[in-house]
Amino acid sequence: MEYIMLLFIGLIAGTVGSLVGLGGGIIIVPLLIGLHSLSPQLAVGTSIVTVVFTGLSSTLTYMKHKRVDYKSGLILFIGSGPGGIIGSWANKFLNQDSFSLYFGIFLIFVSILLMLRDKLKPLSLSNATVIKRSFTDAEGNTVHYQFPPFLSIIIAFVVGFISGLFGIGGGALLVPAMMLLFAFPAQIAVATSMFIVFLSAIVSSLTHISLGNVSWVYVLILIPGAWIGGKIGAYINTKLSGNAIINLLRITLMILGTRLIISSFL
Repeated sequence: MEYIMLLFIGLIAGTVGSLVGLGGGIIIVPLLIGLHSLSPQLAVGTSIVTVVFTGLSSTLTYMKHKRVDYKSGLILFIGSGPGGIIGSWANKFLNQDSFSLYFGIFLIFVSILLMLRDKLKPLSLSNATVIKRSFTDAEGNTVHYQFPPFLSIIIAFVVGFISGLFGIGGGALLVPAMMLLFAFPAQIAVATSMFIVFLSAIVSSLTHISLGNVSWVYVLILIPGAWIGGKIGAYINTKLSGNAIINLLRITLMILGTRLIISSFL
């Protein structure tokens, strides 16, 4: 029964994580701690290794639909990679209750920002060095967006640090940042986020493995569900509009934020 539950956790985490670009770890970590009584360190390490396979699975699917902005993704990885290493090392100082409370509040705050997305303006980049990109969807509509590489790398470093520290994949911060700060189209933000999550998870995993923070039995059971879920979530994403994806992300963040806050008091 426990094995079936872990397979199901991997499937749900992979599907939701891939669908809205979260990576899935933000679902896996609290469930491993709450249902299976793993320490925060072991839950995070196990989660981040699983996220490698969710990220790879969904990225391969998004690649087929040409939604991954590789250039932007690799630039952001310059920040998220080192951030993941430092975050993984800092994990040993983690206090789970305080994390759950403050990160839960932050997720709800981001969800509210997404509700106000149409009223918010991206960063003014008129005087900054920017990289200009464009995306044409299946209907032939072209959207232009741009981002400053230096600031983006700093933001990605913070995202990578949080990813390694909490084993959440980083997409909960990266996707909203890409859409709210730099006006990335939702479809590109999610797909590119999963590409970055995949690369960052590899780096963070190596650190957690070296620290002995991985339950390989749990990983082997979680991976099949996470792999299938990653493909399912990415496929569903390609069938949805940008607004639908944003609404799903907003609802997911609100639910997860509330769940984390409640767990901090239990």
